[in-house]
Amino acid sequence: ERVRNTPISESGISGAAVGAALTGMRPILELQFSDFITIATDQIVNQAAKIRYMYGGKAKVPMVLRTPAGSGTGAAAQHSQSLEAWMTHIPGLKVIQPSTAYDAKGLLRAAIEDDNPVIFYEHKLLYRTKADVPEQPYSLPIGKADIKRQGKDVTVVATSIMVHKALEAAGQLKQDGIEAEVVDPRTLVPLDIETIAESVKKTGRLVVVHEAVKRGGYGAEIVSQVIESEAFDYLDAPIQRLGGLAVPIPYNPILEKSAVPQVEDIVRAVKATFK
Repeated sequence: ERVRNTPISESGISGAAVGAALTGMRPILELQFSDFITIATDQIVNQAAKIRYMYGGKAKVPMVLRTPAGSGTGAAAQHSQSLEAWMTHIPGLKVIQPSTAYDAKGLLRAAIEDDNPVIFYEHKLLYRTKADVPEQPYSLPIGKADIKRQGKDVTVVATSIMVHKALEAAGQLKQDGIEAEVVDPRTLVPLDIETIAESVKKTGRLVVVHEAVKRGGYGAEIVSQVIESEAFDYLDAPIQRLGGLAVPIPYNPILEKSAVPQVEDIVRAVKATFK
């Protein structure tokens, strides 16, 4: 009774979720591919994100939209995009992008408990990862970053699948005497800029990496907020920003891999901050 199998109609599913939320339920809708959030944009942007404001808080839309994103599965151009930056631009929405199973469980519960609409991006390749996750229910605070690896020489802010690539890169950099601190925002909206800024003040260097296309990507927002903070005065080198190429994700596996940042790209970017 609590699960509804629907036709593949992203707009219809989203509209039904908005309506259910308005009646007092806390619906979780799942879109099979985040690429097709485009079809549901009106319901999300003009309805879910606006209703609480337009009704002066008398109505609310506590819904969660779960959706797989990212490349690496050979699903080609229309099923491999990372469009999270679009959703971060919309007032009224919260945007979550976990990188581990532990974070995903805790943040999903927090998203369900939240009285606002939440977009919950899940990278497809992360479904294959394993982690220790408590059986008992728990929630993690929305808007709190997590330092996945302590370091003193450079701050690497990475999201989603790139957290794992950044950690691998940090392992390689350690062999060269560079201790990288890896910061996972976990939530893009609200962004925990305080944790990021404190890390930058400690290390004096910053690299930001995400899979989404670099142009117009959320990494630019992170960089901008760091520049606007007092952490800017602590920078010893220009900030390095990594993102996907401005091309549709190819079907060919070699080209697909080359379209998004890899471990060696992160290593190269970190070393560039020491030149």
